Amino acid sequence: MYSTTFQNYTIMKQLCTLILLTISTVIFAQKIDYNTKKGFVAEGYDVVSYFVDDKPSKGKNKFQTVYDGVKFKFSSEKNLALFKENPEKYVPQYGGYCAYAIAAKKTKMYIDAEAYEVRDGKLYLFYSSWISNKLEDWKKGDTKKLQKQGDNNWEELKYK
Repeated sequence: MYSTTFQNYTIMKQLCTLILLTISTVIFAQKIDYNTKKGFVAEGYDVVSYFVDDKPSKGKNKFQTVYDGVKFKFSSEKNLALFKENPEKYVPQYGGYCAYAIAAKKTKMYIDAEAYEVRDGKLYLFYSSWISNKLEDWKKGDTKKLQKQGDNNWEELKYK
């Protein structure tokens, strides 16, 4: 009888430990910081449209989804379905923050969703205003070097 009670106690202890570990992982897991300035990634533009239409289209309220804890809008049901099939393909680099600012300045900067580049199968978004266009700066520089710098800098910035 003592042996059975001890086994039950051990099993309960292991089960409680497993439950606590699972809860703490969910509560304390770091999430990537996405640029959701207007409530959606890419300011509500359809991230699939950059790839399939070669230009950005504004998303519609009736075509939305949540991925990695953030909201995305799409211009059509077809683009929503494409995103759901392979979201990693369409999510903008660096959480949708300005790629040039991440790479060159190691800082997060908001974007103009119509200032973009699809390079090497990845979507890069940029800040643009009448004073400054970071897409032009990106293209003037050594883009491969900027991509590498951006990837390295993003590893430090993505959870802040």
